[in-house]
Amino acid sequence: MRRSIEECRLIDLPKFSDPRGSLSFVQKGEHLPFDIQRVYYLYDAPDDVSRGLHAHKELEQLIIAISGSFTITINDGNAKKKIRLTRPDQGLYMCPRIWRELTEFSSDAVCLVLASHPYDPDDYIFDIEEL
Repeated sequence: MRRSIEECRLIDLPKFSDPRGSLSFVQKGEHLPFDIQRVYYLYDAPDDVSRGLHAHKELEQLIIAISGSFTITINDGNAKKKIRLTRPDQGLYMCPRIWRELTEFSSDAVCLVLASHPYDPDDYIFDIEEL
């Protein structure tokens, strides 16, 4: 089934700030259209590398710039859009069958990914023509 980049969207997360700092959270059933089954994060990525370069058959994700910033280019095979993530209280919801490429990492970037399924190598699409 062909998906559209229009199904991907920015999700604002709660943010509470006071003189001690800020706190944001993701709570089951409130902020995501899926249950979290896996959490991983990317860090120490040089600014001249590309990460991702794949899509998923079934996996849904929320991608958050916990620290620093990076750019995600999403592509559904028909349309393409660049999104710059810069805030730890906002994430990009990624539906299945959308190609992603992460680039332009700031030196302090930490990319947190909340995923709907455990790791499954058979869920990956490495050829954009297969979308």
